[in-house]
Amino acid sequence: MAKKKSITRISDKKRGRPKVRFSIWGLILIFALSFSAWFIIYMAAANFNENFFSEEFGDDKGNENKGASPANSDLNKDDGSENSEDTSADDKNRITNPIAQSEAKSADYLSSCCLVTDSTLIDMAKYTGLKDVIGSSELSAAGCNTVAVESSYGTKTVYEVLQAKKPEIVYIMLGSDIGTSKTEDMISSYTEFIKNLRGYLPDAAIYIMQLPPVRDDANATIGNGSINEFNTKLLTIANMHNVYCIDTNTALKGVDGALSNEYRDTSTGALTESAYKTIADYILCHTV
Repeated sequence: MAKKKSITRISDKKRGRPKVRFSIWGLILIFALSFSAWFIIYMAAANFNENFFSEEFGDDKGNENKGASPANSDLNKDDGSENSEDTSADDKNRITNPIAQSEAKSADYLSSCCLVTDSTLIDMAKYTGLKDVIGSSELSAAGCNTVAVESSYGTKTVYEVLQAKKPEIVYIMLGSDIGTSKTEDMISSYTEFIKNLRGYLPDAAIYIMQLPPVRDDANATIGNGSINEFNTKLLTIANMHNVYCIDTNTALKGVDGALSNEYRDTSTGALTESAYKTIADYILCHTV
C-alpha cells in the first residue's frame, strides 16, 4: 500500500509578512553616524594638511587673500604716508630758537608790533618806533595774568587788552621781579600767559624776549647767573609752545659778559636810550 504524502502549506498570512522592517529612526541614526565620521575625517585632514583648502577648493581663497593684501598694503601705505606728511608738516612748522640773524626789516616794521613789558622796557615807545606798548612798572612775570594795566580799552589785564587789540605781532619782555618773586611762580605764570595767548591768537607772531644782562657790581641786587637761568627757562617756554624767542641778552652784553656800560644809566641803573635803540635794531635783524 503506497504511503500518503503529506503536504505542508504555508498560510497566506505568513507568506505575505516582510522579513525586514523599515525604521525611519534607524535611517536617521545611520545618517548622523556617517556624517559625524565624515566630518571628523575632514577636519583631521584640514588640520594636518596646510594646503588642504587650496587643494580642495582651488586658489580662489588664496587669490582672494592676495587680492585683499595689496588693498590693505595700499591702505597701510596711505596711512603711513599721511602720518609721515603730518610729521613732516609739524617738523617744517617747528620753530628753531633762538631766532637767527635775518635780513633787516625796515623801521616801519616796528609800527606794526605790540610790546608787552614791565619796567624793563617801559620807555621803549619814548626812544624807538615801537609805540604800541602794553605794560607798567607794577607788571611782572609772576603777575602777568592778574595785574591790571591802563589802556585805551580801560583798566584790564594784559591778556584782556590783547584780546581786544588782536595784534598780529607781539613782543614780550617780563621778569623785573627776579629776586623778589619765586622763580617757579614766575615761570608758571609766564607759561600760562603764553599758552593762552597762543591759543587765542594762533596766527600771530609771538616773540619772547630774553632779559638783558646787568652789571655785576656791589649795587646789583641780582646777578647774571640768575638772569641766564631765567632766560634758559624762557627759551624752554618758547620751544614748548612753538613761539619765537630772541636773544636780546646777547645784544646788550659787553666783552666781560655783563651789561655794557654804554647801556646803563649810572645814576638810575635804568637802560639808556642807546640800549633801547640797540634792542630795536636787534628786533629788526631777528625776524621771520
